[in-house]
Amino acid sequence: MYLHGTSKVNDQGHLEIGGVDATQLVAEYGTPLYVFDEALVRQRCREFVDAFRASGLKFQVAYASKAFCVMAMCRIVEEEGMSLDVVSDGELYTALQAGFPAERIHFHGNNKTVDEIEMAIDAQIGCFVVDNFIELQLLNAIAGDKRQKVKVLLRITPGVEAHTHEFISTGQTDSKFGFDLGNGSAMRAIKEAASLSNLDVLGVHSHIGSQIFEVEGFRIAAEKVAGFAVQVRKETGIIFPVINLGGGFGIRYVEGHTPLPVAVYVEAITEAIKENFGNNDYPLPEIWVEPGRSIVGDAGTTLYTVGTTKDIPGVRKYVAVDGGMTDNPRPALYEAEYEAMLANRATEQSEEVVSIAGKCCESGDMLIWDLNLPKVSVGDILAVSCTGAYNYAMASNYNRIRRPGVVFVKDGQSDLVVKRESFDNIIGNDLIPARMKQVSTTR
Repeated sequence: MYLHGTSKVNDQGHLEIGGVDATQLVAEYGTPLYVFDEALVRQRCREFVDAFRASGLKFQVAYASKAFCVMAMCRIVEEEGMSLDVVSDGELYTALQAGFPAERIHFHGNNKTVDEIEMAIDAQIGCFVVDNFIELQLLNAIAGDKRQKVKVLLRITPGVEAHTHEFISTGQTDSKFGFDLGNGSAMRAIKEAASLSNLDVLGVHSHIGSQIFEVEGFRIAAEKVAGFAVQVRKETGIIFPVINLGGGFGIRYVEGHTPLPVAVYVEAITEAIKENFGNNDYPLPEIWVEPGRSIVGDAGTTLYTVGTTKDIPGVRKYVAVDGGMTDNPRPALYEAEYEAMLANRATEQSEEVVSIAGKCCESGDMLIWDLNLPKVSVGDILAVSCTGAYNYAMASNYNRIRRPGVVFVKDGQSDLVVKRESFDNIIGNDLIPARMKQVSTTR
């Protein structure tokens, strides 16, 4: 397993993260357990901020909280001088309860509810990223009722889609997000937004994909967005003070993944903006981006305890852990790949190939196929790397399994930032109708 950030194998032959022995973390907090390398999270934040600062452009780096949203994470983002993206009232509430400055919050989503819009306007957030014509009218009406004027970016689909090493530049009209650039809806949306008295149009937002390991897609997107901005200026006189080029910066999950350094992505984006806007005598806009996975992905490790095994001679050996698709649904959803090691036996040589199964009553509950490990024993601690993004965020209570706790580690200290769910949490919202027979319960 590739060791990220402060992770290392200590003198006891154990995995150590943030100066804390993984076996000690398990003894104190139990398993499954999400462990975050706080120093690495902060390093990633600073890499983005420092790279943009070096460009000389005005900028905002907004952490995409959908990747991992808890109050302690919001506090780190605030301390590192970044902005914050939210996509629901729950994420907004988390940020506000953490004391995050509302003026640095951006609200995304293709179907914001009336309650969410009202909550965000009342909190006086910094910006709405508007996704469709219905939202334009709804947002304008609610803002008018509240006698406020709200800042908006319009999400456009620029005709570029990039994933990992590939990008394609076609119509890309088949998306639930945004106003399409190719069929004219983006221009119509700009004109409509400009006519609405309670909206202040800052510019446009685009997002071309995820787990991107190259820069060409970002360059093409910048070119298309700049061309659109010039067209808007020509037809309406509107000049965009802000351009948001989204996120999608890749991380290394397994061998063969080759993400670029943050500074390389940022340099490509900022140089493309300077070139394409400068060539059209257009005032250089403020650049916003939205890293999520690339901030927290490789900073997260999930610790499990090994339980049962099933050896099918000539076929496969299954090793089951005390978690699974409830704390990491990504392999079941889209065959996500991970690396892992035995945290309590980190120096031992591999002896067998096993497949890591979860404990859910679901045949698809598999975390890793064909993993090389020392001969596994009951009670071993399995550490799965790069689980910081979309793992806790997508965790569920399937089979009424309690969601794990979350720990931040730094400089030899561990801090619990999310408690492990209790049985009372599991049934906390359950109700038994009065018409049903009442029975005594033993708790």
